[in-house]
This record gives sequence, structure tokens and C-alpha cells, in this order.
Amino acid sequence: MTLLILGLALWTFAHWFKRLAPDARVKLGDPGKGIVAVLIVAGVILMILGYRGADFIPVWYPPSWTIHLNNLLMILAFWIYGSSAAKGAKAWPAYKTRHPQLIGFKTWAFAHLIVNGDLASIILFGGLLAWAVTEVIMINRAEPDWTPPPPAGAKTYIRLAVITVVLVALVAAIHTWLGVWPFPS
Repeated sequence: MTLLILGLALWTFAHWFKRLAPDARVKLGDPGKGIVAVLIVAGVILMILGYRGADFIPVWYPPSWTIHLNNLLMILAFWIYGSSAAKGAKAWPAYKTRHPQLIGFKTWAFAHLIVNGDLASIILFGGLLAWAVTEVIMINRAEPDWTPPPPAGAKTYIRLAVITVVLVALVAAIHTWLGVWPFPS
């Protein structure tokens, strides 16, 4: 559990560095981007190792229907995250909301919280959800002005739908390969 918490802390503070210490970040220049990236990757590795090595300590027992809700939310999370990927005009909801990637991330974290009731999952996904919420608050305080992009056309929506389906299938395959069946039995 220590590695999991350390990884979560490293991920969080590496992301917050730019907001909490902007002058120090500016002084680091371009090499600072590499340093932050290494810290984030190290945080992810520690979270993975800590999560996989954590004892299963049940806190609550999610009802079986949460698997369906989780899978629906995962499709939505990939769609929301990807809605900002197009250059220029954006798909829904990216042309309506300022932080579609963080909203997609929060949706992903919430989906995993409702389907996992063990302590390690609550720490990991709850911690990442808390990070994403505070990240939005910090960005909005530092940069209060935002101009919505124009809405995208049909081609962007078709491309986003295909990419979403492929990513959901890929993530389901990875979960299966790791020994976690992501669908109702």
C-alpha cells in the first residue's frame, strides 16, 4: 500500500508543480518538462506496483449491476476524453466544457470506484478523482478566461466513435489479459 500512496503522491505533486511553484517551473525551462514527465511516469509505475501488490481489504461490496454502469461510464469516459482531440473544432462536450480530458478522467475514476470496493481501489481511484477535481480548480483559478471552440462536423464524430470503440475493446482486452474480466459473468 505504501508504493500505491507514494505513486499517487508523486503523480499529484508532479502535476501540481506548475501551479504551486510557477516561478520554479519557469526556471527549469524545457528540461523541466522532461523532469515532470519522468516523475509522472514514476508515479504511474509506483501506483501499478502498489495496487497489484496490495492486500485485498474489502470495505464494501458493490452490487452486480455496477459492472453495467461501469462499462457504460467507460465508453462515456473515452468519448469525453477524446472529444477534445481534434484540431480546431471540437466534438461534444469539448465545445461546451473547458476541461473535457479531466472530465473524462474523473468519469473513468468514478466508474472504477463504483465497481471496486476494496481499500486499494478506493485509495487509487478516489485519490485520482480527487486529483482531477483539484486540478480543474487550480487551472480555473490560474487561468479564469476561456473561449469555447467551435463545434465539429460529422466526420469528427464518426472518427471519435470509431476511436472510442477501438479503445474500449483494447482496454477490455488488456483487463482480460491481466486476469480481470470487465464484463458481467
